[in-house]
Amino acid sequence: MKVSIVCALGLLVTVANGTVIVVVASSVSGWSHSSRLALLSLALADAALAVLVVPLNLYVGLATGPMAKERLAEGGEGASSYCRPVAFVNSTIFSTSLYSLAGVSLERYVAVFFPLHYSRLLSRKRVAWLIAMAWLVPVIILAPLAMPGPLAVLQVRFSSAALLCEPDYGSNMAYSLLILGTIFCPAAGLITFANLRLWMAARSQRQRSKGITLAEKGSGPKKLCSLQMDAAARILLPVVIAFYICWTPCIAIILYNSVTHKRVHEWAEFVALWLPIGSGLLNCFVYFWVNRNFRQKLQKVSQALCQPCCKAQQDQWPPRLPTLSAFVDGQKSLSPFPGSSRSTFSSSKNLRRCQERDNITDLQQQGPDPS
Repeated sequence: MKVSIVCALGLLVTVANGTVIVVVASSVSGWSHSSRLALLSLALADAALAVLVVPLNLYVGLATGPMAKERLAEGGEGASSYCRPVAFVNSTIFSTSLYSLAGVSLERYVAVFFPLHYSRLLSRKRVAWLIAMAWLVPVIILAPLAMPGPLAVLQVRFSSAALLCEPDYGSNMAYSLLILGTIFCPAAGLITFANLRLWMAARSQRQRSKGITLAEKGSGPKKLCSLQMDAAARILLPVVIAFYICWTPCIAIILYNSVTHKRVHEWAEFVALWLPIGSGLLNCFVYFWVNRNFRQKLQKVSQALCQPCCKAQQDQWPPRLPTLSAFVDGQKSLSPFPGSSRSTFSSSKNLRRCQERDNITDLQQQGPDPS
């Protein structure tokens, strides 16, 4: 059951973020170049969670037997050879996803509160540097995790309850606190601050729009602005809530295991450690699928991709039906009677005579020519 749940979740995240990458890679109306780069980085990080994290951990869980799983769970040499590279990839991609989500929140914050200085504060070069840092900083911080043998900073183990290779953060509390203070806390703080500030601004704008008189409510631009602010106020607060729902159980389980060296219930650990991958599916819905410009561009891309297939189907369907003349010609060629061609010729001759007789009758009914 656990393998089926993880596979289904990975498939959903892969399909959703793959579609997002295809659409965002092309131009989307209403989205700046910097905004598209930040959103593309987030979609790539979320897709990597499903494309790399899910197969690597399921392979370790399915390819090894029960005895090997016990040795991996206990740590040691076997765990280092099997789980250390996988745990490094897991931690790096999770951290990149956090940084990318924080980058999207920062881009939205600057676009709303500093629109006149947006091109200077978030130029293409600066956005490219921010994206590069989101992908490289986790690799630098977590590089000691990949060192095997005596140079290993943290021990690694295989969680048989969650089917996941994870670092044993309790083996080095100082380094664990360093990871928490440089990766999760800054990203969570920026995401919370930016989205709450945007939500408060949208909420105040919505309350201000309620004071418009009845005569002014019918005006198009003001009504449209009010609807946009209302939609933003409904979305931004759930972004923060959903972020903490996905990440807080995971961080809490890690801290609990590190401090007490005890394991929680099997299914609680499974759900908590795989919830961050579910955030990749949630990000697709919040940042992309609810956006009208994205849906319109998705429809255009789908039509462009389906156009060759639809054209081929139109060429093949509906099939060409045989005409009456072709049917008669076919019957003539297949007729076994030698007089069939003669009878057909006489029939056509009689038909031509009838047409000539009808033409003469019409001329007689019209009367003499006035000229």
